[in-house]
Amino acid sequence: MKTPPLSHTLHRQHLRVTGIVQGVGFRPFVYNLAQSLNLSGLVGNDNQGVFIEIEGDFTSIEHFLEMLAHHPPPLAHIESVSRTAQEPLGTTGFTIVHSQQQPDAHTLVSPDLCVCDDCLAELRNPADRRYGYPFINCTNCGPRLTIIRDLPYDRPLTTMAGFPMCADCQREYDDPTHRRFHAQPNACPVCGPRIWYVRDDTTDEQDAIHRVKEAFQQGKIIAIKGLGGFHLACDATNNSAIQTLRERKGRVDKPFAVMLRDLDAVRRYADVSASEEALLTSRQRPIVLLNRKEQTGLSPLVAPHNHAIGVMLPYTPLHHLLLDDTPLVMTSANYSGDPLVKDNDEAQQKLSHLADAFLLHNRDIQVRCDDSVVRVIQQQEIPLRRSRGYAPFPVHLPFPVKPILAVGGELKATFCVTNEQHAILSQHIGDMDNLETLHAFEDSVAHYLRLFRVQPEAVVCDLHPRYLSSGWAERYAESQRIPLIKVQHHHAHLAAVMAENGLGSTETVLGFCFDGTGYSPDHTIWGGEVLRTTYRDYQRLAYLKPIPLAGGDAAVKNPYRLALAYLWSSGLEWDEGLPCVQVVSAQEKRILRRQLERGINTVLTSSMGRLFDAIASLIGVRHSVTYEAQAAVELESRVDRSVRDTPYCFEWVESAGSLVLDPSPLLQSVIADLRANVPVGVMAARFHLAIADMIVQIGLHFRAKTGIDTIALSGGVFQNATLLEKTIQHLEAQHLKVIHHRIVPSNDGGIALGQAVLASVL
Repeated sequence: MKTPPLSHTLHRQHLRVTGIVQGVGFRPFVYNLAQSLNLSGLVGNDNQGVFIEIEGDFTSIEHFLEMLAHHPPPLAHIESVSRTAQEPLGTTGFTIVHSQQQPDAHTLVSPDLCVCDDCLAELRNPADRRYGYPFINCTNCGPRLTIIRDLPYDRPLTTMAGFPMCADCQREYDDPTHRRFHAQPNACPVCGPRIWYVRDDTTDEQDAIHRVKEAFQQGKIIAIKGLGGFHLACDATNNSAIQTLRERKGRVDKPFAVMLRDLDAVRRYADVSASEEALLTSRQRPIVLLNRKEQTGLSPLVAPHNHAIGVMLPYTPLHHLLLDDTPLVMTSANYSGDPLVKDNDEAQQKLSHLADAFLLHNRDIQVRCDDSVVRVIQQQEIPLRRSRGYAPFPVHLPFPVKPILAVGGELKATFCVTNEQHAILSQHIGDMDNLETLHAFEDSVAHYLRLFRVQPEAVVCDLHPRYLSSGWAERYAESQRIPLIKVQHHHAHLAAVMAENGLGSTETVLGFCFDGTGYSPDHTIWGGEVLRTTYRDYQRLAYLKPIPLAGGDAAVKNPYRLALAYLWSSGLEWDEGLPCVQVVSAQEKRILRRQLERGINTVLTSSMGRLFDAIASLIGVRHSVTYEAQAAVELESRVDRSVRDTPYCFEWVESAGSLVLDPSPLLQSVIADLRANVPVGVMAARFHLAIADMIVQIGLHFRAKTGIDTIALSGGVFQNATLLEKTIQHLEAQHLKVIHHRIVPSNDGGIALGQAVLASVL
């Protein structure tokens, strides 16, 4: 063992720290740590992260390194610390140097995080100079991604550049012992951003918060400018206000999120576990799906026909000022299908028919960023929408990749940029089905490429020829003269779950990819696939028996058409006693039968999502939908969780070397239960358990045949908590290894990650 140098001998080290180390109080932490250990040197930011030069005796330097690695600031995430020995200079004192701009260097950016307890205490203290100030923040909390225009993260490169600090704020900013030391958004009522209330032609700055609360009591809808865009807000106990909001927004049934003041309020309205409480109070402050309690005073119009409600706690100082005992609906401020509104002028122009009044502020939002949505399954956080609080935190990849731009799909669109072993997935953009959302997507792509200093060597998109994102990718590849790579939808899904679980470049999984729609090489619509999957290729081992999708979107929006198609495909009669038959007119039945028999305006689909929709209609839960996956969501809501048996089953038929999973026996069992007046909740439970059981049986079959014992689960169907929980339990009981999504969504919000990884290895 090498004997360390004498402790009194001077040593000097140059350190390079990478990860999320800017905008999180890292330089003040380093400064104070060095001071406490009587070390000299310097610390600064550049585009690669943080650089440190530290000089002193051996023991103190080693202690410094230990504290740096294991006790960093709470918001920091260190990925690496490299060290290089230097000649001692005999310096005294420790300084923070000005940030250095490096045009091509790459660093990471912190997500926006909720207001911290220290700032909240000041917000509520009448003796504090920031009492009631809606933009209070420090190095441990507040906006990051949404205000950053460029790196390094310094005030002149943020949307706070136009707010020169007053003498008091500057004194805090310059004081290394203060928690606002180099807090770039630092501000107070004297020098910082301000809020004001607008209703009709009246503007009120002095009493804006009171005016908003008064408007809520009157049943009004307020457009509130927040951290990453506008919310539309109203009293969540007021049926009339919520119905008006639904009518104006064109949102017939899709659930609204609710913001509640604190955990005590959450417990009044919903059941909440310890894991769910931890998520609600985390720094990310996502919307958490909870099981709602009955007869709490919350309007049933918040989440019609749904046992769950999306709940979040206040995450900005402004929210804390607005929240009292009244729960508030907080939903994205836009017309359905349009991108989130973020600017004052845009809001007053586009939202004037949605909102009765506005609460505005003058801190610009650089990046739109919607709220994140998660749920807890088996005490684990499962992301449904990854956005505020999480983006742009990187996914650490199991192997280095080329600089890639992956543009995702169409629904729940995100994109991904890669650099070395970082995959940086964007915030949620929205459904890419109109030009407004495409423009928002394009702006965000340009910002990320600039911010993270990525020069893509290729751009990758979905195989679907009609996706707006695919068309954009083709034009971008041509303009940049880089290759365009097209990736099959379900291969991307499974590559995403493999990458986030750290599977190496040579590993193989048995992938179950169940979703609504995915364009396939044979020009049909896949979605009930069992694929032998590596990062380089896939083989379709099994799939749900395809049915004709009659009328395309008309079938998706009307699950009764899917139910009839499944009955027809299985040779089962359209019995007038079946709920899905009763809702169809005689004329439509004739037309639909002709379409199915002659293949008129039909496309084959193996989609598991469509089977869920069909069952929902067959047993009378939902015949027409107004938002994506509504029928499946309501079917899950009806599950009787006391049911443990699984009488429903699939038949397996071999065809061209693959197994075809025929649900005809399952449909026959459902019809028998309907005729026996079995409760809907029991039938819903048996269906879910049948899918889980089928996955296990297929997994065991192919483990015996191929030796593959790792099962990968991906696709939007696995957002279903009942299905995912039962599937994991049953697979693990058979000693099969299960990987599923815990970092990126299993729905199409995660496929950009898979596309990016695949493009690097194909």
